[in-house]
Amino acid sequence: MARIAVIGAGVMGLACARDLLQAGHEVEIFEADDRIGGMSAHFDFDGLSIERYYHFVCKPDRHLFALLDELGLGHRLHWRPTRMGYYHQGRLHDWGNPLALLRFPALDLVSKLRYGAHMFLCTRRRRWEDLDAVEASEWIRRWVGERAYDVLWRRLFELKFHHHTGNLSAAWIWARIKRVGTSRRSLMQEELGYIEGGSETLLRALEADIAARGGRIHLRAPVERVHWGSGGVEGVSVGGERRRYDRVISTIPLPFVPRMVPDLPGELLAAYAAVQNIGVVCAIFKLRRPVTPNFWLNVSDPAMEIPGIIEYSNLRPLDVHIAYVPYYMPQDHPRYAWSDERILDEAQGYLMRINPALRADDVIARRASRYGFAQPICPPRFAQGLPPMRTPVAGLFIADTSYYYPEDRSISESVRVGRELAVLARES
Repeated sequence: MARIAVIGAGVMGLACARDLLQAGHEVEIFEADDRIGGMSAHFDFDGLSIERYYHFVCKPDRHLFALLDELGLGHRLHWRPTRMGYYHQGRLHDWGNPLALLRFPALDLVSKLRYGAHMFLCTRRRRWEDLDAVEASEWIRRWVGERAYDVLWRRLFELKFHHHTGNLSAAWIWARIKRVGTSRRSLMQEELGYIEGGSETLLRALEADIAARGGRIHLRAPVERVHWGSGGVEGVSVGGERRRYDRVISTIPLPFVPRMVPDLPGELLAAYAAVQNIGVVCAIFKLRRPVTPNFWLNVSDPAMEIPGIIEYSNLRPLDVHIAYVPYYMPQDHPRYAWSDERILDEAQGYLMRINPALRADDVIARRASRYGFAQPICPPRFAQGLPPMRTPVAGLFIADTSYYYPEDRSISESVRVGRELAVLARES
């Protein structure tokens, strides 16, 4: 039995810790936040427990399904037909099925056919390796043409990836298209899943299972330093106290690693520091009425600085209407420094522009959450620059959401990578 420290109590860290405990190891988890869950954590939104950042389940999310079944939660996963919309130049359009595409007025027929063929073939593609070195915007242009790219993609890319827009991996973008595109009931109907009670249901089950196996979770306990010597990992420092561990597993964002393990080899520190991230400020609204009937609404309007909105209550049934308005941006973007109130005022104005019937007194409550490492940026050949999860230091393992590549962020991918880390730690 080894003594193991897991750094980070997001789903990745929790899934990793659970597997290690199941294998008979002694595990402690250290989390800087005041709650478990990372980006899947809930908060009390005026009496409603809800995620700080929206989450949904797709039909390819098999790693999540397996964990839910192991925890006895398979019956808490529900599937629901969902709708997609497109707000383009002041008008709301249906989206997400062939008829909606054909009716969309901003494209000519040839552009529509090329766009539809691209989406369909993305869902049929099985391999990503031949797209790894391809730049995404050029790849999309070749398939759909300049007109469709300008109307349907350019604004979304620029508002989500900013100056990285022309340097993204096509494999990474393809995986995002495929995950959602294969989560359908039929050609005409998208179908997404939600966990009854939200992500909190999974988090509390993991927490209880870890506690039952003798694991310990320390909140408000950021790891200050990972110690190692010629024999490998020796332990960590937390709150000024040095603690001995045989193995250490880090699941926190890679940009934090150089300050936590500063004496790693220089080329390894440079590789961790080279991974760039986009932050997010997410405005969340509790409303008396829906904004639209859609779960997600893509927005392409020069007067609106958002790529879309997510109406979570159009997926998970709630007594009120919940809308997320995400602003993706680097931490050094001027908007990231805006106050919560300024962000909320602007986002509320956008909701009222989309639905002119929405009034100020329809807003029951509103809140903003922000996180500086919401989305790793994956340029072409991204995987080649990622160091192995098993570091040159014996007993030290490091990964974060970058290791989902080419997959996008999801709870299912957190489970997968967390379990891969546990296998590596067990084998060391």
